[in-house]
Amino acid sequence: MSKHIAILMGGWSAEREISLLSGAAVSNALRKAGYRTTPIDIQRDMGALMTHLYPRPDAVFNALHGRFGEDGCVQGLLNILDIPYTHSGVLASALAMDKPMAKRLFADAGIPVAEHKVVRRDEAAAGDVMDRPYVIKPLNEGSSVGVRIVRDEDGAAPFTKSDCPFGNYVMVERFVPGRELTVAVMGDRALGVTEITTRHSFYDYAAKYAKGGSVHVLPADLKAEVYDEAMRLALKAHQALGCRGVSRADFRYDGNTLFILEVNTQPGMTDTSLTPEQAAHAGISFEELVSWMVENAECDR
Repeated sequence: MSKHIAILMGGWSAEREISLLSGAAVSNALRKAGYRTTPIDIQRDMGALMTHLYPRPDAVFNALHGRFGEDGCVQGLLNILDIPYTHSGVLASALAMDKPMAKRLFADAGIPVAEHKVVRRDEAAAGDVMDRPYVIKPLNEGSSVGVRIVRDEDGAAPFTKSDCPFGNYVMVERFVPGRELTVAVMGDRALGVTEITTRHSFYDYAAKYAKGGSVHVLPADLKAEVYDEAMRLALKAHQALGCRGVSRADFRYDGNTLFILEVNTQPGMTDTSLTPEQAAHAGISFEELVSWMVENAECDR
């Protein structure tokens, strides 16, 4: 009998719509690969979720993005239920989602990070807390949700005290000019380096997911030593956080130094997503990628 895979998707984070697209693509690919699948659109009702997980599936493919699905919360529930799941465990997921903590671990591992500080949102709204240009980020959102670049030519403050919906604190980070690079990691292997270009002011949510929002150059046109270093740092960041399965590290390259921005422990699986694209470049089809992920699913026992 074929394995039964439950696919968690949707949720209630700011990335719900992308998660639904990822989940649908994964479900379709796993069915083609011979698995029985049960897509589950997660709502804020854990009793309903546990009902959907009975009878117990052989594994869960976690296609949730953003808070509660990517930050260790659902992972903890699946650990209690003793159901293997794709991607990282509780601790690595929580660490990666907390941007300041992740940057501390990257720096300790010798991976370059941009200067940053964590401030109250009313401080950031009141005036510059760092020389421009700088970037303001929520502490624990993904897909560039809520990210704002404050440039020299910008006059007004980036937001008021009342229009920042992402908590009482934000991270203010020195803006690194240069090229946007990303590297997917699969197990103990970096798959490739993609350069991302966009006509948007930066690689924001729309650039990530809208058709034509960005151009992916794979393999990135880099000197061999820079390409190899990006691959090395991505794998090192994956290991520094304790990730497992698949992750994706994002970098800025200013011509001299590769600065890591973040590690995404549950990268997108849509038709514009970078990780499936890099897997295909490495000779791994989408069906093979998601099959490998469920065959290597684990839970913390």
